[in-house]
Amino acid sequence: MKTNLPVRGARGRRAARTLAPLAAAALLFAGVAACDSDTSSEGTDQGVHTLTPEPEESPPEAPSPRTQRSFAASVSAESERVRQEAAKRLEEVEGRGNAVGDVSVNGLPLTASEEVRSALVRVTNPTDEPTFFAVKVEFVDAEDKVLDTVVVGVEDAPPGRTVTVQANSRKAAGVKTFPRVAQAERG
Repeated sequence: MKTNLPVRGARGRRAARTLAPLAAAALLFAGVAACDSDTSSEGTDQGVHTLTPEPEESPPEAPSPRTQRSFAASVSAESERVRQEAAKRLEEVEGRGNAVGDVSVNGLPLTASEEVRSALVRVTNPTDEPTFFAVKVEFVDAEDKVLDTVVVGVEDAPPGRTVTVQANSRKAAGVKTFPRVAQAERG
């Protein structure tokens, strides 16, 4: 006479591992079938309820207040405004200006594929309050010939701090140039 006692050992564990996923799948299938057994109420969902009520009307789609393109345009417009203010202030300056000692400039590394020659302008505000700086940078070649002049502005440079801004020249691109401060005005 045979008894239905559980089989122990490697063979029993192997059988349990094989049947466990099948049993889980059967239970899942039975649960899904039980939830979908009501076919007389077409168009109603009696099995799923949300805790937060759905809005009666969807809010109208509003365009994003700021797209990437509009952000870039506003940054460009602001940079141009500051540059124009700096150029205007430098027109009234005689000589090199009152802030040449507060400004330094270094050329940035150049690669053959670059279409722009760039210089890093460092402005240190020695005063006790935020100040506007206007700086004229000249890009000169090895013979000291000026290839391009670029004006940059720094608005509200913090007191006792150094601020950097980049001066870019398309005219001096592809040529080994040396940037230098031609004029700098504080105030």
